[in-house]
Amino acid sequence: MIYLRSTLFNIVFYANLALFLLLGSGFYFTPRKWSIRALQVWAKVSLFWLRVIVGIRLEVRGEKNIPQGACLVAGKHQSFWETFAILPLLDDPAVVLKKELTYIPFFGWFIYKFRMIPVQRTAGTQALRALVGAAENAIAMGRQVVIMPEGTRRAPDDPPDYKPGAAALYGKLDVPCVPFALNSGLFWPRRRFLRRPGTIVISFLEPIPPGLNRKVFQSRLETVIETETALLVAEGQRGFGYK
Repeated sequence: MIYLRSTLFNIVFYANLALFLLLGSGFYFTPRKWSIRALQVWAKVSLFWLRVIVGIRLEVRGEKNIPQGACLVAGKHQSFWETFAILPLLDDPAVVLKKELTYIPFFGWFIYKFRMIPVQRTAGTQALRALVGAAENAIAMGRQVVIMPEGTRRAPDDPPDYKPGAAALYGKLDVPCVPFALNSGLFWPRRRFLRRPGTIVISFLEPIPPGLNRKVFQSRLETVIETETALLVAEGQRGFGYK
């Protein structure tokens, strides 16, 4: 049944995405904030189908730790799930993502409409400067800049591999950073079509105030995210018999 439900969900998920991109093309011409609200509705619909078809539910912890207005949000990246599931949890997210996604017709056009932050990861220091500049603009608009510090999806049992992007942003933006941990990789594994029933938990942790030394920040960010992620992964494995 897991294979059947996973197949059905994948069909529904991508059909829902295609409908949004095509039928929602009018949002290219609306104010950006309207378009963001439409994107958040799409994400909620996707979460609805994930719950109904596969039996994957969402539990959010620590929402009170998300401040009003501009902030940096940095967290674990285990699956494709968090790239859309986090969108309705923030007021006006500006997500850091790989520039290659902007080359996809319709999808890439919406990335620019939403004013997300595409980054050419192979461009080195030039990419880092572009990242900081775009993030500063987003912060000036009162948005929440979202970055996955490891840059790519990693399985729940992989060792951490934090890149310098989050620390660079923290050092320049002068806003609090809200770390988040999750266990999505147990139920939506990377590079696999299977979706396992259970509850994905995303936990927003106590904000790290601005002004810390970058190395101190990097160490603190990794420690709090990895500690909480280990607890959530263990909880998911116990509660839902994941193997």
